[in-house]
Amino acid sequence: MDDTETDTELNHRERATLLAVAQGGAEISCSCEPDLFLDGLACCDQATAHRLARAGLVAPAVAGKPGQRVPAVLTEAGRAALGLVTAA
Repeated sequence: MDDTETDTELNHRERATLLAVAQGGAEISCSCEPDLFLDGLACCDQATAHRLARAGLVAPAVAGKPGQRVPAVLTEAGRAALGLVTAA
């Protein structure tokens, strides 16, 4: 995924994962291949979580130590991919 992709290019699982992060309660591990946790439980599809992080659609809300779990948020690109960006 890159900045030119739109919400129609997300598969169902990627879109559902982004929506879950948008709802709050998500955590991400501070790692080069971050794992995603939703409501305290490991995301069942870490490959999708890794793709979303690599694509810059989800990110840690704060810096953390390697391996530490911190809140996860949608990036501006993640919000745009879901069509959640409002015009300025």
